Amino acid sequence: KQREHPSLPGVIEQFSSLACLLPLPLRLSIMGSLFRSEEMTLAQLYLQSDAAYRSLSELGELGLAQFRDLNPDVNQFQRKYVNEVRRCDEMERRIRFLRKEMEETHVVIAPLAVGQSTEGGQLEEGQTPEAPSPDAMLDLEEKLRETEDELKGINTNFERLNRNYLELTELRHILQKTGHFYNEAGTVMSPSDGYTDQVEMEDLDSTQIPASSTGASLNSVAGVIKRESLPTFERLLWRACRGNVFIRQAEIEETLEDPATRDELRKNVFIVFMQGQQLASRVRKICDGFRATLYPIPEGQSERQEMLANVLTRIEDLTSILGQTKDHRLNVLQGVAQHLEEWQVVAHKSKAIYHTMNMCNVDLTSKCLIAECWCPVDDLDKIQLALQRGQKKSGSHVPSILNRMETKLIPPTYNKVNKF
Repeated sequence: KQREHPSLPGVIEQFSSLACLLPLPLRLSIMGSLFRSEEMTLAQLYLQSDAAYRSLSELGELGLAQFRDLNPDVNQFQRKYVNEVRRCDEMERRIRFLRKEMEETHVVIAPLAVGQSTEGGQLEEGQTPEAPSPDAMLDLEEKLRETEDELKGINTNFERLNRNYLELTELRHILQKTGHFYNEAGTVMSPSDGYTDQVEMEDLDSTQIPASSTGASLNSVAGVIKRESLPTFERLLWRACRGNVFIRQAEIEETLEDPATRDELRKNVFIVFMQGQQLASRVRKICDGFRATLYPIPEGQSERQEMLANVLTRIEDLTSILGQTKDHRLNVLQGVAQHLEEWQVVAHKSKAIYHTMNMCNVDLTSKCLIAECWCPVDDLDKIQLALQRGQKKSGSHVPSILNRMETKLIPPTYNKVNKF
């Protein structure tokens, strides 16, 4: 007959019942194993205000204290160090902004450098940088603010340059694709030729428009419009103007880019001929309704050629300026990428320290913080040494006081584990 193996809860219960029958010294030696929590005690800390930040930083690095909130009835926005917590939140927001900019530019963020702390000391394997002093946090906050302002200025300038480049590119396509329309000056449209969206611009040389008996000149409106809006645009023009317009359009083969969203744009060049200012005003209103971009085009061929040469020169200059702006933005992001992970860690630790300080009571003289925490009995010496290190780093001459408290509260569970 196959032997049944006991379940894990049964083994734990059996072990616990046997451990209660052992002598007290042996029971204390068993405590702290995976089956029993470490013996915990409630301690009271008296921290000088100047040394509280450094002392709590050392306790946080040690990881052996669990603090209790001594101000449960006080709103989070009414606590003493709420402004410091908000500043840390703002630093984390700026770090997220920088990270997003690096991801969009495909800048590689350097991993956290193990072996170098923010204070210049060596780190052990797997250890993260310590929280900097309040003065160092002010410097970091100022550096993040300057970097964010610089990047926002670069982005604003880059978007404005891209918008100018888009406008010049659209104007170049209009001048190149609609120039030969104005060679037919002195002619007017025939009603039968009004809606001719099937005729391409390359075939216009063979399309003849009969001369007007009145000799009136044509007005024209030229611009660019999104490709998906073109059929509806032509149909509405034809119906609103009762067929008294002459429309031509051509695709822009080049893929354009939206300066704000950086999405691809597919657009077409169009030109509309009509007689009279009333029809011209109606056509412009329809163009505004479809959010088409209109550009003034001179009628003279020499003027158009001169305008095209000027546009090509400006596009060349803008391309050079855009390249320099992009390189400058890339250099700023690459310089920040070397320290971004470290800044993220120290900002998070500093926020945790101020959050813990908000859980403490302040004495009447405001020179001392009173805190309560659960800690292992066997590690009280380590906690006392951490408080001494915090006092030494802060330059305070008043030592921190650690007192054990008698309580009937249920202590938290704490099991020591290794790196595995």
